[in-house]
Amino acid sequence: MTSPSAGLLDLDITGIAHGGTFIARHEGRVVFVSDAIPGERVRARLLDPKEGGEDKRSFWRAETVEVLEASPHRRPHVWAEADVSRDPADRPGGADLGHIELAHQRTLKRQVLSEALEKFAGSGLEAPEVEAVDAGDGTGWRTRMTLHVDDAGRVGPYAARSHRVIPVTSYPLARPVVAAAALDLRDAKFGRIDLVEPADGQVRVIRKVDTGRRPPRGSDKRAAPEIVRERVGGRSFQVDAGGFWQVHSQAAPVLDGAVRELLAGRVDPSATHFDLYGGVGLFAATLADLGATDIVTVESSRRATMQARENLEPLDVTAVTARVERYLDTLPEGTSAGAVVLDPPRAGAGRAVVDAVNALAPTAIAYVACDPVALARDLGTFRGHGWQVSEMRAYDLFPHSHHFEVVALLTR
Repeated sequence: MTSPSAGLLDLDITGIAHGGTFIARHEGRVVFVSDAIPGERVRARLLDPKEGGEDKRSFWRAETVEVLEASPHRRPHVWAEADVSRDPADRPGGADLGHIELAHQRTLKRQVLSEALEKFAGSGLEAPEVEAVDAGDGTGWRTRMTLHVDDAGRVGPYAARSHRVIPVTSYPLARPVVAAAALDLRDAKFGRIDLVEPADGQVRVIRKVDTGRRPPRGSDKRAAPEIVRERVGGRSFQVDAGGFWQVHSQAAPVLDGAVRELLAGRVDPSATHFDLYGGVGLFAATLADLGATDIVTVESSRRATMQARENLEPLDVTAVTARVERYLDTLPEGTSAGAVVLDPPRAGAGRAVVDAVNALAPTAIAYVACDPVALARDLGTFRGHGWQVSEMRAYDLFPHSHHFEVVALLTR
């Protein structure tokens, strides 16, 4: 075995970790390795190896520099500039599973979810298969992309696990018009650039120059954000061009459809229903389509709440600007709910929100999750309150990356 003092280790990869790295062990210590596949033997470079003295860290991180024994699931990287043949420092981030055959990526994502459920949610839950949402090769799906500009004017993504800009000549995960717009960028100034393709198919380029200075107090020279429109089914949603909307071109319809199917027959028109972390109102509209006539949507972004009111104006919806945990804390004791949709950020809802939702005694809960570990923790808390997970569905809305979405139905 190669000596760790040289910064290199020959490692047998035994599993996948949450976050898109892979698991190996060296003399009993866990090593998280990028750009590998379970079953492979790789040569990996340690990150920040300790020079002299005792290293008391419980784990190491390393980057694959050579594949010694390849998995049958290894493929040429879908993004050539992120291939293992390049130095790890020069590989752009954002496609950390792009070297793995697409169906096997979904197998590994299911494994991550299964292990998270077993560890944090308790026994007896079976992870669903991760479904493909289109029949393609997993490229050309990003309608939104963030690039960075360094102080030399170079434009590109950051290197994986770094803030160093990597100029590239292709963006295979982006929608074709987004990729073309990215490659055509010129005269960029230090900062970041967001590219957005809404439903009209026209790319918006949003430049955010970093001057390193704060504007004087009381002054705000920022122009009002452009508002674009997205469509789900027959309904139009306005949203800031740089605001939150699902990145995959099919994500909003897929998640809307999942929530719609899971809550079908569980929406009592006479009850008050809650859309928590509601954004611009996507799932509030779903609840309305299922028969809800009294809906409260709660979102911390004032701009998103304003747009939710506009988007849902014909419906009987109350749009509240507040942090979800603070809003729930203000509800009078004894407040009850019909169906609740939870679509929290990556960190999950957390115990305070789960406890407060449980206190509402809703008829059913649809939980939309973008992080399997956060979901598992929250499901464990719900199960502690007596809820059961009646169904789960998982969707590969971020092919060639470690991300995916899960929708869970909780009932009494």
